[in-house]
Amino acid sequence: MEPDYPRLELGGLPIVIDSGAPDQTNDPILGESVVRMGEGGGVKLSHWEKAGGTISAEGLISSGLDGLNYDGPLLLKLTIPQCITRHDLVFELTSVPRDDVAPWAYAVVDGDLQRTPCTYLDGGVTVTPVAAADLYIVEWMPMYTVFASRPAKSFNHGSRRYSWQINWEEV
Repeated sequence: MEPDYPRLELGGLPIVIDSGAPDQTNDPILGESVVRMGEGGGVKLSHWEKAGGTISAEGLISSGLDGLNYDGPLLLKLTIPQCITRHDLVFELTSVPRDDVAPWAYAVVDGDLQRTPCTYLDGGVTVTPVAAADLYIVEWMPMYTVFASRPAKSFNHGSRRYSWQINWEEV
């Protein structure tokens, strides 16, 4: 029941299907530490959080992204959904959703997912209530302004396939 998946994009360029189906990670980069008090109890200090990760694939051609200018920030549109589950109807998203794919929502009724309409405005999503729903789930595909590395790549002459990987971090 998920929406049609668009192509992953970096710097305004989509990853073409012959480059391979991209594997994506979206790993938080955290400015945090745990400090121990006099009796040994821990206190977590969080200063900031940014997104980071990798994009990799194996395909008939390389990524096609060698011509991008990796010296400056690039817009990255991922296709790996982020997800929040709550009991109420109002959600504050933790990242900006792609501008070409609206967030979507589910209601959990008797343990089953049921699509339900939702509206997105200024970083928040409001879900339409469903009778007898226990929980609500909102998903979206994020986009970030990132610094990315030029793709690392390899070619296997036996299989005639390229492998490539791009590392990225939110600006």
